[in-house]
Amino acid sequence: MNKTHFIEHLRFALSAQLETAKMAAKTAHDTATHEENIAENKYDTLGLEAAYLAQGQAQRVNDCYLSIQQFEQSFKEVISDQVSVGALICVEYEAGTQAWFYMGPNAGGLVVEHKQFNVQVLTPHAPLGKALLNKHCDDEVTFNIAGKSQQLTIVNVL
Repeated sequence: MNKTHFIEHLRFALSAQLETAKMAAKTAHDTATHEENIAENKYDTLGLEAAYLAQGQAQRVNDCYLSIQQFEQSFKEVISDQVSVGALICVEYEAGTQAWFYMGPNAGGLVVEHKQFNVQVLTPHAPLGKALLNKHCDDEVTFNIAGKSQQLTIVNVL
């Protein structure tokens, strides 16, 4: 796996999230300010609800910008053999299946397709992220998710 190419794919995915958030915010704003949504009586709350939605979507756009800034910082992290924010990690589960993860500052759960792999973004706050943090290649890691213990081995840290 080429980390530089993966980072470009991740940048594209983050930009796509931002564009989606911008479109949703514009749609919500247009709905909130449309003349048909002016309240006709105290029970007509469509305009108010649309305004709350527009505010939430605007916050989502701000969060996307902040996320991109934080990821750009993580892309500059010094490469080491230890799992930290900015690391691209390959793990192997007990069943023999492998999975790729990127330890990011946020956006946990985002899946980025790179070549034939799906790389999932982890944060240091997620159970698996906590378990992997500061570990090295060939370390065995045990963690619990939903009360079920799982074990994996770190195959590669880029």
